[in-house]
Amino acid sequence: MKITISGTAGSGKSSVAKLLAKRLHYKHFSMGDFQRKLALEKGMTIAELGSLEATDKKYDIMVDDKQKQIGKDNDDFIMDSWLAPLFVPDSFKVFLDADIKTRVNRRLKQKRDEESFSDFDSAKKTMSSREKVNRERWLEFYDYDFSDMKNYNLVIDTTEIEIEDVVNRIIANLDKR
Repeated sequence: MKITISGTAGSGKSSVAKLLAKRLHYKHFSMGDFQRKLALEKGMTIAELGSLEATDKKYDIMVDDKQKQIGKDNDDFIMDSWLAPLFVPDSFKVFLDADIKTRVNRRLKQKRDEESFSDFDSAKKTMSSREKVNRERWLEFYDYDFSDMKNYNLVIDTTEIEIEDVVNRIIANLDKR
């Protein structure tokens, strides 16, 4: 079983993926963690890396190839990544979303050395900009719209529900499959 989790920034992709992997005793791969590590190595923020990716395709190719290879070489894993459903086509594809206020507030509570925000408005602006730049780039490079719900087997709005409930919904849908 291969499960990919995509979604908007702050919707809970990483948190849900980690808990789901733990509950199912699966491996967990996070392309966000991979990109944050790459940004850190280059001395830039994840948003700055996103801007660089928009002008230099080699960074996209590096991340995309990693996803494809994981999908080919592994079974029984969870991958959280905006593009994982595209690059692991034989996966059960989940999309998480939440309203923007909830997503921004979640990100403000997170403690990431390489990405922190001083206030709600700057977080919202940065998150929205990053999502827009990425979406436009992926439409151009891959003709793929990560926000098109037809690309997913399951869509969950996480605005009002806890991580554990999201994981339970995913597992329930896996059982039906």
